[in-house]
Amino acid sequence: MQNMPIKAIIIDDERLARNELKKLLEQHPDITIIDEASNVDEAIEKIDLSRPDLIFLDIQMPGKTGFDLLAEIEKSPRVIFTTAYDEFALKAFEVNALDYLLKPIDPKRLTDAIQKLQTEISLEQASLLGVNRGPLTELDQVFVKDGERCWFVKLSEIRLFESVGNYAKVYFSTNKPLILKSLNALEERLDDRVFFRANRKHIINLHWIEKIEPYFNGGLLVELKGGEKIEISRRQTVKFKEMMSF
Repeated sequence: MQNMPIKAIIIDDERLARNELKKLLEQHPDITIIDEASNVDEAIEKIDLSRPDLIFLDIQMPGKTGFDLLAEIEKSPRVIFTTAYDEFALKAFEVNALDYLLKPIDPKRLTDAIQKLQTEISLEQASLLGVNRGPLTELDQVFVKDGERCWFVKLSEIRLFESVGNYAKVYFSTNKPLILKSLNALEERLDDRVFFRANRKHIINLHWIEKIEPYFNGGLLVELKGGEKIEISRRQTVKFKEMMSF
């Protein structure tokens, strides 16, 4: 993926916090800090003037909050929240924030957020150019949100997707959140060399298979390392055997 130069403004009432973030961003030459602001009114002026691609936005500021800022600007740039408080996480994602970083900012979390930003920009540009999005590989990281809980998960850690109406249940570690995606939509985005449509209700990660045994009607029963037992339908068994043979 070719990294694009990204213009950013840091909005935080604490000068020390702005300086610390600028120092961390020195490790990310794709991000160019074009300005900074210490309160919402000043930030709105600067956003209108310089049209940044990205704002690093504190939430708790004197007078107006970061959420007030987003309510007042006509077109919001991409937003990465930076805050000392974690109770605003849910509201942050409700306003489509790209990420939510807790102070003191962990350099690795900052790197993850910037990689996510670059991926989003690349996919958007590919979409504008009419280029088909390539499949997500098992090395890609995806954002999963279920109610108040949010995760960044590597696809390699997801062992199973299960259809639940218009939703899909995502199995990773001990978590099973629901996402608003159909199994068909997921299948289109996933690498079919790793993620296999076992039946109408399940997509399995082939790397998580622990045991395979014959099942009735010519199908197969696979057991995943997480303990789940999933039937591979008779039709998909033919495809599965072709994939797994020399």
